[in-house]
Amino acid sequence: MTSDIHDRLLIVDFGSQVTQLIARRLREASIYCEIHPFQNVTDGFLNDFDPKAVILSGGPASVLDEGSPRAPKAVFTLGVPVLGICYGQQIMMDQLGGKVEAGLEREFGRAFVTASDASLPLLDGWFETGDEQVWMSHGDRVTQLAPGFEVYGTSPNAPYAITADPARNFYAVQFHPEVHHTPNGARLYRNFTDMAGFKGDWTMGAYKDEAIRKIREQVGDEKVICGLSGGVDSSVAAVLIHEAIGDQLTCVFVDTGLMRMSEADEVVGMFRDTYNIPLIHADESDLFLDALAGVSDPEVKRKTIGKLFIDVFEKHAKSVGGARFLAQGTLYPDVIESVSFSGGPSVTIKSHHNVGGLPERMDMALVEPLRELFKDEVRALGRELGLPDSFVGRHPFPGPGLAIRCPGEITREKIEILRKADAVYLDQIRRHGLYDEIWQAFVAILPVRTVGVMGDGRTYDFACALRAVTSVDGMTADYYPFTHEFLGETATRIINEVNGINRVTYDITSKPPGTIEWE
Repeated sequence: MTSDIHDRLLIVDFGSQVTQLIARRLREASIYCEIHPFQNVTDGFLNDFDPKAVILSGGPASVLDEGSPRAPKAVFTLGVPVLGICYGQQIMMDQLGGKVEAGLEREFGRAFVTASDASLPLLDGWFETGDEQVWMSHGDRVTQLAPGFEVYGTSPNAPYAITADPARNFYAVQFHPEVHHTPNGARLYRNFTDMAGFKGDWTMGAYKDEAIRKIREQVGDEKVICGLSGGVDSSVAAVLIHEAIGDQLTCVFVDTGLMRMSEADEVVGMFRDTYNIPLIHADESDLFLDALAGVSDPEVKRKTIGKLFIDVFEKHAKSVGGARFLAQGTLYPDVIESVSFSGGPSVTIKSHHNVGGLPERMDMALVEPLRELFKDEVRALGRELGLPDSFVGRHPFPGPGLAIRCPGEITREKIEILRKADAVYLDQIRRHGLYDEIWQAFVAILPVRTVGVMGDGRTYDFACALRAVTSVDGMTADYYPFTHEFLGETATRIINEVNGINRVTYDITSKPPGTIEWE
């Protein structure tokens, strides 16, 4: 979403899974920035974009491989500050006359950088109490600096962890300042943009205004239908688009039979009572459950759900007089796990029903005004639009619903058991006043039955897993540290109140290596 009124920072994407976290750090400092894949950054693009500074992202490739990505040469002749991150550092050295070699072993995880010279303005606020914790993720490493560069920080496995050529305003680090595991990373980015002369005048209010302008330009006087799930993302998208085009928008709530307990009644009632937006309640539970019967492969589930959603949306697009656009609440974490952002080279993790799950041919064009935002930014946008905090703060709920919380074969029986267990779990979390401390919580029903004893009888029922995580942006997450007393009380309630479950476990996997959802 190009800004015509703010100074622009260009992030050249080489495919890192955390490239968008760079943008998030910059947005926290009210800096306008855009991510563009390296292959799209031509001389003509640079001339039109006119960046005030450039950041070169990390990436999965090796500089040593033939045909590996390179930064456009023009980036180094713009006369603006350039910062290279991880792979971005390595290509700077390689292209400007230094040397990169394969490391003896891959370095992944926490490391500590020692200052060689902390006087560099980029490092203002760093090394004030000693070494700085950073997050490393690399195999290759710089072994010889390019002419004009000096070393400003070292780590045991990265002798050139921080390097710079201040005369040309070139800076490079081997670690990732954008991730939370580099606690002082945001300060480094802020120092870089301060050095570049950014005013820090980009806000969520500005994003809202530019998004509305962009929607109007895209849609014109055509009709739009919005897939409304009742979650924060689709609801914020619906209110934003309605503010842009008014009665040209019709929302469609599709009841897939895979919703949480009472979800359909709550969503339909809330939107009809609170917002003056036309809403169609499409009960398609039989359609979805019949199509998913016996399906166990998670990618098949997602793509089946994606196709059925589009079929339903296209049917209702005709019923409102021929809507030419479909609006969705797609966010960046969905995009980065499904397809590379803006056409870049990042690796696909899994398909999302509203991204990689879409059929290749559909009769409507997409309107996705949130696809460059993280969840916390969407919540901020929702508040900017006047949505109540009680609504904006709802836990995320995936578009495929309970289908991806049912590993293995899907049956109506398992979905109903899962729905009841999930309701008990969320009720427990609310009773204990923990809902707002947790990013997302849910139950997954496992594809195994276990032997149990209830009263004097033997049971042979399903096991389930409780999942609760804390997160800031959905890209990384840690499990929530419930007390054993809470877990024991919750397990007892689920087993006593939900027929079909006789064993409860708690998932303590972080992201990475796991994802938040089970499928």
